[in-house]
Amino acid sequence: MRNTINSKCLLAVAALVLTVSGPTAAIVSADGGEAFTAFAADLSTTGNGKTARVDITIDRWSTPEEREQLRTVLIENGTDAVYTALQKMKPVGRIRVNDSLGWDLRYAREVKNGDGRRIVFATDRPIGTAEATSRPRSIDYKFTVGELKLTGDKGQGTLSPAVKLGYDKDDQTLELENLASEPVRLMEVRETK
Repeated sequence: MRNTINSKCLLAVAALVLTVSGPTAAIVSADGGEAFTAFAADLSTTGNGKTARVDITIDRWSTPEEREQLRTVLIENGTDAVYTALQKMKPVGRIRVNDSLGWDLRYAREVKNGDGRRIVFATDRPIGTAEATSRPRSIDYKFTVGELKLTGDKGQGTLSPAVKLGYDKDDQTLELENLASEPVRLMEVRETK
């Protein structure tokens, strides 16, 4: 189910993921790494109000070359090629829910603006054997995309665990479609390292 307001929000995240920063934004290094924790609430129609702790660790920021590679692959070869390219990228960090082992993040970008900063991250979504075998509708939603908005060491954000990518060649825009009716809300985001 595609939610128009949600699509606009995700389109803004997508613009950050695959476009070049404007003159007021600065991309910085994650020297020594950064770690964040958040209280996640899934208020979508499929989430049934579930809550969890989400831990995000960023060891390094994606390079401009990596960003351009993903953009080019999407434009020239489509979503499946982006999925393959993302899987081959060196991890930039990890994300985990509660005390799970978690999984690698493949893309992370920080943009500083005014008194705050925005961190966008993305990865290939873990797909289990049962899902890969039965191939339900969710198999087309191969990406996980998230965003943190921080002022100081606290903030809020969103996490879309299952996203489908598309590219509109006429408008030259990235389109993101969330499998759920809305992203998971990340509340009480705080830096832990």
